[in-house]
Amino acid sequence: MRPSRWLLAACALLLCALRRTGEARAERPCTETDYYYEYTECDSTGSRWRVAIPQIPGACTGLPEPVHGTDCTFTCEAGEFLEMSAQECTQCAAGSYSLGSGIRFDQWDSMPAGFSSLATLLDNSPHGDDRLTCNSSAWVPLGNYLESNRDECTVSLIYAVHLKKQGSVSFEYQYLDKNLLFEFFIQNDQCQAMDQTANEKWLKLTSHGEWATHTVNLKSGTNILYWRTGGVLVGSKAVKPVLLKNIQIEGVAYTSECFPCKPGTFSRVPGSSSCDPCPRDTYSGHGASSCTPCNTTAQYAPEGSGICKVRPPCSRKDYFQIHTACDSDGKTQVIYKWVEPKICLEGVIGAETLPPSGEREPCPPCNPGFYNNDTATCSPCPPGTYSDGIKACTRCPAGTEPSLGYKYKWWNVLPANIETSCFNVGNSKCDNMNGWEVAGDHIQTGAGHSDNDYLILIIHIPGFKLPTSMSSNSGTEFGRITFEFEMVCKTDCELYFMMDVNRKSTTVVELWEGSKTRQSYTHVMNKNASVSYTWAFQRTNRSSDVRHYVHDVARIYSISVSNAVDGVSSECRPCALSTQPSSSLCVPCSPGRYIDTHTSQCTECPANTLLASHDTLGPDACRPCGPASKSNKEHSLCFSDCHFTHTEGNVTLSFDFGLLGSVGSLMNGPSFTSKGTKYFHQFNISLCGGEGHMAVCADNVTDLSDSQREKGEAANAVKTFICQSTIIPANGQGFHTALSSQSIDLADTFVGATVDSTLEGIRASPELFPKTSKKVPDVHFYYRSLAATSSCEAGRSAVVTLRCNPERSSKGELAVPSQCTAGTCDGCTFHFLWEGSGACPTCTERDYHQIEGACKGGNQDLLYVWNEQKLCVGGVPLPEKRTLPCESMDFWIRLGAGLGAFFAVLLISLTCYFWEKNKRLEYRYSRLVMSANKECEMPGADSCAVMEGEEYEGEMEDEVVYTKPSLLGKLKAIASKRNGDSYENVQLNSSHPKALVWS
Repeated sequence: MRPSRWLLAACALLLCALRRTGEARAERPCTETDYYYEYTECDSTGSRWRVAIPQIPGACTGLPEPVHGTDCTFTCEAGEFLEMSAQECTQCAAGSYSLGSGIRFDQWDSMPAGFSSLATLLDNSPHGDDRLTCNSSAWVPLGNYLESNRDECTVSLIYAVHLKKQGSVSFEYQYLDKNLLFEFFIQNDQCQAMDQTANEKWLKLTSHGEWATHTVNLKSGTNILYWRTGGVLVGSKAVKPVLLKNIQIEGVAYTSECFPCKPGTFSRVPGSSSCDPCPRDTYSGHGASSCTPCNTTAQYAPEGSGICKVRPPCSRKDYFQIHTACDSDGKTQVIYKWVEPKICLEGVIGAETLPPSGEREPCPPCNPGFYNNDTATCSPCPPGTYSDGIKACTRCPAGTEPSLGYKYKWWNVLPANIETSCFNVGNSKCDNMNGWEVAGDHIQTGAGHSDNDYLILIIHIPGFKLPTSMSSNSGTEFGRITFEFEMVCKTDCELYFMMDVNRKSTTVVELWEGSKTRQSYTHVMNKNASVSYTWAFQRTNRSSDVRHYVHDVARIYSISVSNAVDGVSSECRPCALSTQPSSSLCVPCSPGRYIDTHTSQCTECPANTLLASHDTLGPDACRPCGPASKSNKEHSLCFSDCHFTHTEGNVTLSFDFGLLGSVGSLMNGPSFTSKGTKYFHQFNISLCGGEGHMAVCADNVTDLSDSQREKGEAANAVKTFICQSTIIPANGQGFHTALSSQSIDLADTFVGATVDSTLEGIRASPELFPKTSKKVPDVHFYYRSLAATSSCEAGRSAVVTLRCNPERSSKGELAVPSQCTAGTCDGCTFHFLWEGSGACPTCTERDYHQIEGACKGGNQDLLYVWNEQKLCVGGVPLPEKRTLPCESMDFWIRLGAGLGAFFAVLLISLTCYFWEKNKRLEYRYSRLVMSANKECEMPGADSCAVMEGEEYEGEMEDEVVYTKPSLLGKLKAIASKRNGDSYENVQLNSSHPKALVWS
């Protein structure tokens, strides 16, 4: 009991002491460090109060009384902050900055206060276990920028800000992968979305290594900002993430403090609105007013660095080789240079030295269209002349014209219209570095600052100029670019080929990954516009600030551009001449006409042929369209007019597929990605008609250019025979409307229509669809896309099988193979089944038959019915029922019966008459024989004899034996009425040895 009493007493003394200490503290007067000032909300009169808020409630007494605050519209200028004690704007100290009425976020070592990253749980996954697969997806701070997730999960970066007045938000971003959807939208504090146009919500793609700036106006009040990414990733390849930096928000009333400069930056003078990066080989800490130099003998620092780094020993990755320009002797050599800025140390243990220069060698020849003017440089040939690069420039002969363009196959110096650069992913251009280096017979990627740098090569084409004879052709090929390349990589390198038309936006034409053998690629330009073609090589898309894979390279051996408006001529091509005999001037040909090489005149292509628009002369320029297809007036397109005829044996079937409709659509699925994201594939198919009846697949997640917005067209709309879009349903990934993206062209050329299962190397594969018992054959429409892809070197192809099914509507239904739900089993050939009554042949007279009804009341009905299981549509209509009198028919039946009976009686009577007459004649013959000479005085017959073995009976009466003639013989005999010319054979057997026989 005693210990417990002592414990209670000690606790009581402790509580008493604490109480007295608290009272003593509460009695301590407050100082300026114990509180801070804030303004109250503005009242209806536009006034407010400044109040003191304690840092620790109850820690001191004597807080300042509330006083009237500044006007609610009061703001400070950039470089100033509101000093609350005096309620006056004060300049920021050196080492800090202020935007005045705005805030900026440019340091991303960690997620700034107020920002949150939220991954959307997929509620449409087919399996419940996949609901948590996106929990690890988030926006990640990487120092100078934020990086989005690399999968298809929907992840939102969220920030809420309260604006006292109308303002704006601006930020810089990189958005490279069209497989990723990137949107920026705004909500108020009631979670109501702010009205935004398409170009404010959906952000357009950027060029590789370049940063784009996006600005949106904000309303006063609370604004919740969302940066959201998501997409559909089919397969295992990760998408390229979105990068985000320098978020700046304007419209806050004031800032009560200045922001310190982040490491690697400084502000030297008070009142700065921003901080400047530290120069190279210097560094700074947090809130610095100046930068500190590094010990450059052993250390280095890139621009804007917060620390100095130790210089490593030099190695092979720290230098590269180049070919020098041709000297006055026409010689060049390989030399080696250190990667700038040089950060490595020579002369230390393990360091490599710069290799010696190579031997001087003769310079390569000039490129076609250029000539050597006895100097160290190659000059372009004058207008109207051409050269192969070796010989001097020669003027084109009469009847020909220069073929303009570029053919680069020697790389001693970089051509004037080609530029190269290097971009760091998170910053800007690489200093003192070329992205690509010339190397004699090729040009290859340089070292770069780090493995994830973008090494850029750009060729600028201001426009295209068709040859004179083709200048009036419409819908033709304006030009094409062809290049030969290879890639040698140990890691996940990528080579992008992109184009920027009229400086609107850069789009990726093709992408190659990993090592690639030497190969050629061609892209056709179908409109006349200024275009920049870009090659961007990246060794790895992972964050990196070192060079581990500097020897992973991409090489381009040749680049050829046809019909470039500012090009040179490497050859002359024939042209059409005027009809005037003395004229040698080239003249344009009308659309659909080719140049006859014999007469040099424009000649129209035959009907249903396609005019080839690239380097083809003579009649071979007109290529026949495929079976069951025709060409337009300009001979620039082959298409089907929806009419098809098939003859088998003596039966001809005629089809009119226009009943199926102008464009058919199919949305198959749903399909799910590895993360469980639901998506659909939508196919649009146009069977018939020319340019005005094409299928269109549009994207609704990219912003629009000015011209496209005026026409109401989507930026990445595809207009062709067959196209495909990827559809993400509403709420499928947190999106409130269905999204259409990744539109691709599956078929831009109509090959032909036939019942055969193959056409020009394309196979229909009817085994992919259920068999049909119908007698009508399937008709296959064959298509091809001439554009090659990395996975389909020969381009894509498609087969639409039309099948007659009278049980379905005339428009029918589209389907894809059950075992290939994406429409293709190999990724290159797509198969579709279009089944409906509109695919049945046109009805003819052989498709129905006549039924005769019974004669009732003197009338008879004639009915017409279709053959069992009608397999036709339209055409000849079914005749109406007919009613005919049936009296005339009974009369002829009775007449026929009467005539038949009369002739039967007549025949019987004649038979009986001739039979009686024949009997009497036979009797007379027999009497005549009996009364004949019994001595057989007449010549003996073979039959008159006594048979051996018979007894002679002299008293026996004569025996008369006769042979009965046939009825036909009797009729002939009577009909001939010739006496003595015809006799019946009578055999007389007599008892007399010399019996007489007549014949």
